[in-house]
Amino acid sequence: MSFIRLEQVEKTFGKTKVLRGLNFEIAQHELVAIRGASGSGKSTLLYLLGGLDQPTSGQVIIDGKNLSKMKDDDLAQFRNTTVGFVFQFHFLLPSMTCRDNLLLPARIGGQNLASVEKDTKKLAELLGVTHCLTKFPFEISGGEQQRINIIRALSLRPKILLCDEPTGNLDSVNTEKVASLLKSLAAEYGTTLLVVTHDDKVASHFPRKIVIEDGQIIG
Repeated sequence: MSFIRLEQVEKTFGKTKVLRGLNFEIAQHELVAIRGASGSGKSTLLYLLGGLDQPTSGQVIIDGKNLSKMKDDDLAQFRNTTVGFVFQFHFLLPSMTCRDNLLLPARIGGQNLASVEKDTKKLAELLGVTHCLTKFPFEISGGEQQRINIIRALSLRPKILLCDEPTGNLDSVNTEKVASLLKSLAAEYGTTLLVVTHDDKVASHFPRKIVIEDGQIIG
């Protein structure tokens, strides 16, 4: 049984059709790299899978839930409890320390802060950013901010982790470290992982690859 299923999904912005009748299934715990040129529809697909946007037509069904039929409050809860997002730009809140940024999803979701903080400290050590936890985002480098972003996305052990160019701001050493860590943590947490990437080395870590061209799956 598929964990993620898209049925004839189309997305149009004005007169521009970005996604053209996508049909595919992804099993739970599967690790998938999504490839395609700029403007092919990769990021739009991630937004639909994460409940951040709705398709113009078709259905996005995740864990038995049809996202297009969910109310706004239910979608917000779905995003908080089921999905972790790693965007190319970190979106850390500048008025909070990195530690408080990491704990924010747990506070919003009413989760056990002590347990979540234990996990985030472990991840911070693995990613070499323990020294950043008491600092504000503007006090650390772009690569460190992105690693904090990745930890925040994993903080609630989401069922789905959606990553849009997660290594785009990292050097080659940290790119390999993050790609390997995402894969191993997805296996440890039982997370279904989808990563949009232009990097062949990052894509090579994933057993399945989906290629999008002009809003259609070609491979």
